[in-house]
Amino acid sequence: MEILVGKTAGFCYGVKRAVEGVINEAKQAKENIYCLGELVHNKQVIEKLEKLGVNCIEKIEESKGLTIIRAHGVPKEIYNISKQKNIPIQDYTCPNVLKIHEIADKYNKEGYFIFLLGNKNHPENIGTLSYCENYYVIEKEEDVKDAIKKFEETKINKLLLIAQTTYSLKRFDIIKNILQDKINKNIEFVVKNTICSATMLRQKETEELSKKVDKMIIIGGRNSSNTKKLYEIAKNNCPNTVLIEVASDLNESDNNKFQKIGIMAGASTPQESIDEVIRKFKL
Repeated sequence: MEILVGKTAGFCYGVKRAVEGVINEAKQAKENIYCLGELVHNKQVIEKLEKLGVNCIEKIEESKGLTIIRAHGVPKEIYNISKQKNIPIQDYTCPNVLKIHEIADKYNKEGYFIFLLGNKNHPENIGTLSYCENYYVIEKEEDVKDAIKKFEETKINKLLLIAQTTYSLKRFDIIKNILQDKINKNIEFVVKNTICSATMLRQKETEELSKKVDKMIIIGGRNSSNTKKLYEIAKNNCPNTVLIEVASDLNESDNNKFQKIGIMAGASTPQESIDEVIRKFKL
């Protein structure tokens, strides 16, 4: 049996920066610290932080001390509330997410209607939308018709297209092409591919790896957007694709049926989770 592990599997820069930063904050703190929402979408990482005294809260008003802004970012109102209530914050928003906030804010002030590709309920997008006045969230190709209708009703003649950092690159290109074909040529249409480079590389590697193996194992949180997309990509090429959070989720009785197994992990998956899966095959 041959095991192929993706080179891009595991923590991306933004997650690594946030997790390591919060661990250091917790070790130095003399009392519990707080995180507004889950720092990253990974159960194992959250449990590790909780043991260090990091408490997840849903509203900043619940904080009783230093509060962490998670990698996904937060709506701009949160910064105002923290100042008003004198709540100290440490901002670990991913730099790529902050860049999207800057783009959305700039074009919004210039009067653009904004199409955001992604999940409207994802915390990253909730933060981004706080910088937008006229917008529509497009999750998939089927949403484009309604999006264009709402845009045209506003009579705005400037349109910006951006995306969640972990959005599917393939779907981004498909929707961009549909919009370019359907939107009136007199409209000023600006496209900003805001999918982060780590996501694009990971998706491309998953695409390539899943074509070479008999089975694909995707490791990551079940509520992780980028992990779900890796699973979808792999499943298209390799029917024997499974999504697991930890090594114990594996059905070991199936492993001997395959000659070549590929392993890829989401951007919030710690290295130890990947190593545990690899060890399963070496026992």
